[in-house]
Amino acid sequence: MTLNYWKQPLAAVPAEVWTTPGVDTLILADTGLAAVPERIGSLAALRTLDLGHNAIAALPDAIGDLAGLTDFLYVHDNRLTRLPDAIARLARLQYLNAGDNQLTALPEQIGGMANLVELRVERNALTSLPASIGRLAALRELHAGGNGLEALPDAIGDLANLRALTLRGNKLRRLPASMARLSRLHTLDLRGTPLEDWPAEIADLPALEKLDLRWVALPPAPPWVWTLRARGCLVYV
Repeated sequence: MTLNYWKQPLAAVPAEVWTTPGVDTLILADTGLAAVPERIGSLAALRTLDLGHNAIAALPDAIGDLAGLTDFLYVHDNRLTRLPDAIARLARLQYLNAGDNQLTALPEQIGGMANLVELRVERNALTSLPASIGRLAALRELHAGGNGLEALPDAIGDLANLRALTLRGNKLRRLPASMARLSRLHTLDLRGTPLEDWPAEIADLPALEKLDLRWVALPPAPPWVWTLRARGCLVYV
């Protein structure tokens, strides 16, 4: 059962949300909502929840009670300054988009989201990522561009299934050596970062298909760049 209120001006979550049985998809995007009640945790059948493009300043801890939430959680383009620790209880969730908010940190508990395949936290105010991110064994895409990241945790190298990593527009001056373990990574976006030298850690990444270093002031390219290109990797500088 889908309830779709997209672009319908709402002062609160409609009453029928709580009385309609079997709701598995709830769309409350672009409605002007400023708050989400704790009652949201009672929607046991919910698989997809879209709260994007609103004015929500905080998520209730009850968000972690949505044990059936497996498909998508959109909370992007709101006024969130933090995600509740309880969000880590969403161990079956595959997709989380928390981009375009005011997040200054991610909860350390985020490593508990064991089935997360795609995580989007672009355009926030993050200065670091928690070490527990390395426990996201199923993660294939991590998009964290447009933040203030100054370093990456060594645990980033534990993301054995990672395919795409977006870090453009951060404050990274170097990459951790552990990134050399990302054997399935095929896309790495480092545009506009203040790297101080060529990231040799990625020279031997066997699956790399695209390396984007545009708008990065670097010395002349080392030989391994030409090796990457010779094997078919797109290297943009």
